[in-house]
Formats: sequence, structure tokens, C-alpha cells
Amino acid sequence: MSLLGTILKNRHAGESAMAWNMPNLAADKVFEIFSADFAHEEPLDVVHASKRIGGGDISPALAWAGIPAGTAQLLVVVEDPDAPTAVPFVHCVALVDPTVAELPSGALASDTSVPGVRILRSGWGRGYAGPAPIAGHGPHRYVFQIFALTDPLTLIGGKSPEKAKPRAVLAAARAHARGRIDGFYERL
Repeated sequence: MSLLGTILKNRHAGESAMAWNMPNLAADKVFEIFSADFAHEEPLDVVHASKRIGGGDISPALAWAGIPAGTAQLLVVVEDPDAPTAVPFVHCVALVDPTVAELPSGALASDTSVPGVRILRSGWGRGYAGPAPIAGHGPHRYVFQIFALTDPLTLIGGKSPEKAKPRAVLAAARAHARGRIDGFYERL
């Protein structure tokens, strides 16, 4: 077990600061998200973990149904509420056209060519950053959230969504429906 993981064992950002619980994104209507790569509350394969720890930084495939009429954009957010930080670590933020109903594996890469997908800034650069929890810190939850936005995000504090910081994007968005699927990853 890692000494750092042991020292930080009881430090976690917590679920309360996640996008899921922000008043502007906490919609009553909930839709389901599925993945061909993992089941809800099951471990993520190493291929989805960070390259820094031997993974591939490949985002898992995601699919959803039940997006309500009047959705202007979909906001995809991947967060780790178990990170030993003040707020959950943001692993990915993307805007998706509401006509898109699924993302293939790897679609959230910084250089994606998937039509209708715009990759925004995350906690580390741009695009999907796979799990890389501190060894010995315990299992980390990776929450894949999709928010159906009532209005498109165009400018955020005078910046395009691509240039805005992740938390500014989350604060500017307004959702009328949402869905999530959680995966786990742990380094011993």
C-alpha cells in the first residue's frame, strides 16, 4: 500500500460538490445511460484508465435514451468524487448535439472526429483523462453524467465553451433532464 494513499485514505471531495448536485443541473427528469464497456457500479477496464498508470485513456462507450423534446445540447461530464481534493476531479467535459444517441469507445478524446461532439477543457488539459487514483487510496467512483440542456452554451464569461474552465461551464449550464452511470477503479 502506498504511503500517500494511506495518509489520504479518509480525504474525498464527496458527492455534494458534483455537477449532479448543482441546483442548475439537478433536474427532476432522469434518463438512463448505458455502456457496452461496463455495467453501473462495476469496475472499469484498465484500457479506460490513464496512460500514466498503464491504461489507454480510452473513454468507454456510452448510449442513452429518453432525451426530452426541447433539448438544445447535451453536456457530458465525468467526475471523480473520491479524489482527495476540495471538489471532485473533472475527467472530461463535452458538448454533444441532441440528435446523437451514443458515443463509441474513444469518442471523448481531445482529437475526436465524432460528428456532433465538441470536447472542452477538463481538469487536465482537454478531452477524456482516464482514472489514475493514488495507489492505496481505495476504490474511486467515476461518474459519467449527461445533462440535457435547455439552452445552448455559446459564451461563458465572454469565452467560448472550449476556452472556459470546467467549473465555469458547469455553472453556466441549465438542465431539464439528466442521467448517470457510475464505474469504479482502484490501484492497490
